[in-house]
Amino acid sequence: MYVDFGERDAGKAARFGQLFMPKLATVFKEGYGLAHLRADAIAGLTVAIVALPLSMAIAIAAGVSPAQGLYTGIVGGFLVSLLGGSRFQIGGPAGAFIVLVSTVVAAHGVEGLILATFLSGLILVAMGLLRLGTFIKFIPFPVTVGFTAGIAVIIFASQLKELLGLTLSAGEPGPLMEKLPMLGAAAPTITPAALALSATTIATIVALKFARPHWPGMLIAVAVAAATTAGFDLPVATIGSKFGGIPSAVPSPTLPDLSFERILAVLPAAASFALLGAIESLLSAVVADGMTGRRHRSNCELVAQGAANIGSALFGGFCVTGTIARTATNVRAGAHGPVAGMLHAVFLLLFMLLAAPLAAYIPLAALAGVLVIVSWNMIERPAIAVLVRSGWGDATVLAATFFLTIFRDLSEAIVVGFALGSVLFIHRMSEATEVQSHRPFVGEDAPDAEEGGPYDELRSSDPQIVVYRIAGAFFFGAAASIGSVLDRISDGYKALIVDFSAVPFLDSTGANVMEGLAHKAQRRGVRLFVTGASPEIRRALQLYGLVSPQVGYASSVDDALAEYDEMHPDHRARGRGATRPT
Repeated sequence: MYVDFGERDAGKAARFGQLFMPKLATVFKEGYGLAHLRADAIAGLTVAIVALPLSMAIAIAAGVSPAQGLYTGIVGGFLVSLLGGSRFQIGGPAGAFIVLVSTVVAAHGVEGLILATFLSGLILVAMGLLRLGTFIKFIPFPVTVGFTAGIAVIIFASQLKELLGLTLSAGEPGPLMEKLPMLGAAAPTITPAALALSATTIATIVALKFARPHWPGMLIAVAVAAATTAGFDLPVATIGSKFGGIPSAVPSPTLPDLSFERILAVLPAAASFALLGAIESLLSAVVADGMTGRRHRSNCELVAQGAANIGSALFGGFCVTGTIARTATNVRAGAHGPVAGMLHAVFLLLFMLLAAPLAAYIPLAALAGVLVIVSWNMIERPAIAVLVRSGWGDATVLAATFFLTIFRDLSEAIVVGFALGSVLFIHRMSEATEVQSHRPFVGEDAPDAEEGGPYDELRSSDPQIVVYRIAGAFFFGAAASIGSVLDRISDGYKALIVDFSAVPFLDSTGANVMEGLAHKAQRRGVRLFVTGASPEIRRALQLYGLVSPQVGYASSVDDALAEYDEMHPDHRARGRGATRPT
């Protein structure tokens, strides 16, 4: 047979290009007109209005300057939409990263954070090119709900100082159990003006959400708080008093310190950034798909997220990921494609260039109020209620992930939660797999129409032949119980038929159990038949030595019985065939 390797390689290259083609190119190929641009411009402006206060609030809560939050939203948001595999994804700084970012800043400084962001971008690009995006979706749902709720609690606790206007005698500790006693000791230093501003900000956002849901509640609340602070000269901390305002230009791109020692120091943090970023961005893309009926390309999206993190680091920003709230806002605002996300970044840039002096009057208490709303929205209350009611397994995974996130570490919470979820899945799958024998204690009558099919309990009435049917996945979780049943081969049997017609999957442990069964049958002179096995399962069994003539393969139990009759004419002459139902 002639194989054109050049044509085959060209086909692979073409498919690779299609899988990693940005959705922007797809949208332009479909045709892009002025009406589409108008829709994207309106959606981009709407999202930018939402992203402006959020980007600054998240940056401040993470322990960096508000300008870095804007750089992240501008550069990262533009690249996510330009290169991404989702039509509607909006990238930028996310509340889920606050805990990780603040930890890295405390341990390695802002320079270490930028380097970790740069490295996480490289990791994400590699994950996408290696097509690992599909596996990221295997994170159990209770794990995502648990760590998101845990992060929300930590974000709320981190904003108590600014919400109440507290004055601390020392630096605010990161761990929750160390933070709360210190905040409690500082309760007498509450600033009434800060408390009033934060409470008013929260009340304004909540009220506008119900009264005017299409209005930019967060931006309006922050603008009112800034105007009140400037007009009455309130004694509260502001962006100007703490950070000196924000610059009116984006800095020039600069490579971070790529020394080997620095890379080793921040590599674990970079891996955590990449893992959390992949989970958040793909989860956001799935939400957008559900709202629009479209389908994203997960590996292309990971490459775009990686490029966005690299770009953000070059301009002094930090971690970029897909953001569910802003992506949903983009969809509801009527976006047509990725141009909306790109314009959102352009509008953010214009806001920074034109309104930078006004940002100095924004009180930190108002931004803390914004983050209180964000943390409340992050807690998926209906999902938590369902998981708690669904049973002890999902509830345990949820609780373990939640408490580990709060009291230990986010990466540890995800790993432990994933491990518990996997064990729970294995347990459930093993319970769903069973072995049925051909000979019940009392046979049940059945109409003729129900006697057909790949297996019937009455098809082997000869006591010298035993038939077992495996139903469910034959994998390591069920191998022990299945093996204990199959291992009961009596010396009185002449043939053993194992029906695989209801087995969708066989792993190496299951194949090994069958290999041991074949050896035992051969030693005892028992003829082993495997029936109903799919081509993939048959190849797996043959790889482990279950080959003819030691093992016979047949498409059905009837075919195996017929083959046994042909091999033993004397057995057939005694009426073996007549005992089977017709």
